Amino acid sequence: MTTFVLVSGGYTGGWIWRDVAAGLRAAGAEAHPVTLTGTGERRHLGGPGTDLETHIEDLTQLLDHLDAPEVVLVGYCYGIYPAVGAADRRPGRVARLVYLDSPMPQDGRSMLDQVREQMPEGATRERVLSLRERAEDGWRIPAPTPREWREWGNLAGVTPRALDRIVRLASPQPLGPLDQKLRLTGAVADVPVTGVFCTEGGSMDIATLEGLVASGLPLVQGLVGPGTGFFEIATGHWPMISAPGELTDVLLKSAEGEGHRLAAPAARA
Repeated sequence: MTTFVLVSGGYTGGWIWRDVAAGLRAAGAEAHPVTLTGTGERRHLGGPGTDLETHIEDLTQLLDHLDAPEVVLVGYCYGIYPAVGAADRRPGRVARLVYLDSPMPQDGRSMLDQVREQMPEGATRERVLSLRERAEDGWRIPAPTPREWREWGNLAGVTPRALDRIVRLASPQPLGPLDQKLRLTGAVADVPVTGVFCTEGGSMDIATLEGLVASGLPLVQGLVGPGTGFFEIATGHWPMISAPGELTDVLLKSAEGEGHRLAAPAARA
């Protein structure tokens, strides 16, 4: 039996995985949606000291207390940062790490560092970099308003009823986890990886990634190899809500090691 640990992104909680968790369980797998400290139904547990290490500890404690010998660890959006951190601390417990429409965390950089260094100029970048100034009491970022969700949430495929649920259940987001630098030992480099791109309104797909690999960009060269596979879903940034059946199928295939493989860049003369 495959066991999935599903890590939510900012402002949300384990509730976003309701339909996917049900689909995985119907297929015979175990599914454990995670709500990180300070978000969702655990928002009351957050505070000024809530940081990335807090969220990594949330996941390492869960890994330590699951009976399954190995899990497929799925990190969505910001959730990939604590997922990578937990996989680095417990590499023997993670059979595969799934990057679901997420960045590629780097050792020594926070999520805000990577936005500042890597995201193209524009309204989205400026909004993310302004989160520190928007934080209440210096640590708690208010949940987006309905208008803000519509303007920058990449809601392609999300119905009005589903958006109402997102708005109702969204929680403030602690600033610390976004601002603290990720520290890795390097052990996570040995964990097999799957990447899932949501291509409607997104900035990355398999063809674009292949172009980056062919260009020799160092950051992506580690994604070439038999242990790494990729999938695309033609939806917006909320696939667990807009395309739960397709995402469930992709996660099950990921657990089996399926997915598109990247070709190594051609040797230069």
